[in-house]
Amino acid sequence: MKHILLIDDDPTIRDLLSDYLSQHAFRVTAISDSRPLARIVGTDAVDLVVVDLNLGHEDGLEIVRRLSSTSDAPIIIISGDRLDEADKVVGLELGATDYVTKPFAIREFLARVRASLRERPAPKRRRERKTYRFGRFELDIDMRRLVDGDGVNIKLSAGEFKLLTVFLKAPQHVLSREQLLTETRSHNDDVFDRSIDVLILRLRRKLEVDPARPKLIRTERGAGYVLTSDVTVSDAARLRT
Repeated sequence: MKHILLIDDDPTIRDLLSDYLSQHAFRVTAISDSRPLARIVGTDAVDLVVVDLNLGHEDGLEIVRRLSSTSDAPIIIISGDRLDEADKVVGLELGATDYVTKPFAIREFLARVRASLRERPAPKRRRERKTYRFGRFELDIDMRRLVDGDGVNIKLSAGEFKLLTVFLKAPQHVLSREQLLTETRSHNDDVFDRSIDVLILRLRRKLEVDPARPKLIRTERGAGYVLTSDVTVSDAARLRT
């Protein structure tokens, strides 16, 4: 039986979703805030998390960030008026896999839950630890760690990390916005297309000597973007515990 963790401070919504999911053969743990979150995730296997972004005194996006950094369970974000385009982008960039907006049809919600669980990748016992070297930088995929030639750590958001990885897998090839969108997003929406340009700008600020005159990530007008550097890759098999 799949275990779903539901975080919503509205008792009516919390009880409605909890009862409905339980009727459809899910085990549900429903909580009103994040205080018991670490204990639940640390002691019980959670297959999917549902988070309301508007939790009174708490920021639901911060909960998404914390969950995505400590668990590989899919995350569905729910909200009402607050779920504008910016929140969709930020929530998905932080690690959420889907979103619903109140009011929503409960059968549609159930379908999204099932879809998120189907799309969850099976855990692997072994994975490849890859390190990409390009220009004066080195990116450790397993550790999600980017350092420059002086050994200084460069912090990347989840979206920046995904986008940089896409470029590193296809160096010196022009990638269209559509290709970048497909590789970095799970939803096809105009706002995400525009967010590619924002992520490019952020990466340039962190990688380029002069972001206003980029040489590492270059714009090909009418075509897309290209990583101009040579890339070398080293692999090392690592046991996942």
